[in-house]
Amino acid sequence: MCVCVRCEIVCTFVTQPFFGYDLILLRVDKLSKAFGYIFTLSATAAFIYGYYEKKAIEFVSALFYIGSAVGVVFAGDLFTLYLFWEIMAVASTFLILARKTGAAMAASKRYILVHIFGGLVLLAGIMLTVSHTGSLAFNSFAEENAGTWLILIGFLVNAAAVPISSWLPDSYPESTVMGGVILSAYTSKTAVYTLLRGFPGWDILISIGCVMTIYGTIYALLENDMRRILSYSIINQVGFMVCAVGIGSPLAIAGAVAHAFCHIIYKALLWMSAGAVLYRTGKSKCTELGGLYKTMPLTLIFGIIGALAISAPLTTGFTSKTIILLAAEHQHLIIPWIILELAVVGVFLNAGIKFPYFVFFNKDRGLRPKEAPKSMLISMGILSFLCIYLGWFPKALYNILPNTELVMANMPYTFSQIYIQGFSNVVTQFQILFFSILVFFLFLPLLKRTDTISIDLDWFYRKGSTLFYKGISWTLNGINSISQKNIIDGFIGTRLKGFARIAPAQVATAALTPLWALLDISPEEKEKRKQSIVNNIKKGTFPISYSAVVTLLFLAVLIYIN
Repeated sequence: MCVCVRCEIVCTFVTQPFFGYDLILLRVDKLSKAFGYIFTLSATAAFIYGYYEKKAIEFVSALFYIGSAVGVVFAGDLFTLYLFWEIMAVASTFLILARKTGAAMAASKRYILVHIFGGLVLLAGIMLTVSHTGSLAFNSFAEENAGTWLILIGFLVNAAAVPISSWLPDSYPESTVMGGVILSAYTSKTAVYTLLRGFPGWDILISIGCVMTIYGTIYALLENDMRRILSYSIINQVGFMVCAVGIGSPLAIAGAVAHAFCHIIYKALLWMSAGAVLYRTGKSKCTELGGLYKTMPLTLIFGIIGALAISAPLTTGFTSKTIILLAAEHQHLIIPWIILELAVVGVFLNAGIKFPYFVFFNKDRGLRPKEAPKSMLISMGILSFLCIYLGWFPKALYNILPNTELVMANMPYTFSQIYIQGFSNVVTQFQILFFSILVFFLFLPLLKRTDTISIDLDWFYRKGSTLFYKGISWTLNGINSISQKNIIDGFIGTRLKGFARIAPAQVATAALTPLWALLDISPEEKEKRKQSIVNNIKKGTFPISYSAVVTLLFLAVLIYIN
């Protein structure tokens, strides 16, 4: 048992000796329990949502994926964490493969390659750190060295941090309907947990988080595919959490945990709404959708609740983002505070307005699909209830966070009584939301999408890997061609090759010449036999008697040497 001063939490451990080290197989504290709660809650909603699905591969992959994510959250040592980390990467790949399309196959290959890279970097960092400290314990890293930096990079790969971020919008939209819902909840948020555990207060994470929020906003504005819009908004929102980890104060840590909790709820709800549309229409591009409010009204309502829950007061997103903004304000981080406020506008503009407008209210394309299946509607209803309930009664969320008392003292509002600070936050948030709506409709002609694609940072490793392959192929095959021409076909072909062809005949005739002399064979007969030997060797045949003679001579030489 231990006490973490930063988070004011009590830890409980279950340890196991392992080759001279202590594996902490189970560590339970308020930080891990908060993520454990939302991971299991999200899994329950996802499996209700996917009740219609009959593919065993999706459920088995999802169970391995979710179980390994929970394993990471409750792992107390680096070895156990790494084991679950890699299982999580492999299992999640099958949620993309299960769609069984060409695009899904290609995306899954890129996805697993990126995560193999991240896993290898993480493994290298773990090995360096363990050799330096002599311990496998996974706690906050106070010292900056090669090992800790590699571990940080490994975690940031899964967090979809820029510039290694395009794997997320490249792969998640190509997954199955149920797979997209599950993927949106675990990989990036598990990375946020590991950053909270290992790297609170690392200043570089503030800059990385701010860049992620801007990057996600810009690319979501350019995107045409509804599930890619939601993918980029994941990067935007994870940027909030990464920035909070970088701030590192107790209030910021509580805010990051709260926002991870809330984000999983409302983002899963948005993915469910998009998934229901994809399931019924088979279409995902905004240019192919519109007018669906006529036949999918419940899916629309749940989607709007998820959209409002991103930032609107009396919803989950407001109760968590406000904590992070207050933490930045208390640390006098003016520039990050401004960027995060702008990111609030950006994410609401994209996932909150653009997504429901272009999917449900845009130009009617003549689509008349049925309403989503009952299992989907039930699951969306559960998450919609949580979005509203936790917005009206945030204490239910704040009570499970680290530093609960500090959070309570800085609550954005209470339902029973609006404090001056809370009232100011609510009014400010409403102003931001109305400004976002105004900007969207004023610039709607510019925001209308065409059937195009946006070139992301993955262009570099897609094109770069192709050029690397072609360069290596040209270099190595060129060396091979030169070697074949000058060595194999040249020196060996004209000299050694010729010698190799006549050498057996010369050895055989030299060995038989004394025998022929004893038999008093005429010179003409000797020449005739020599020519016969040469001809036989050229044909690939060799008399057994000659082979026996050569073998006996060889054995005689060996006996003489010994």
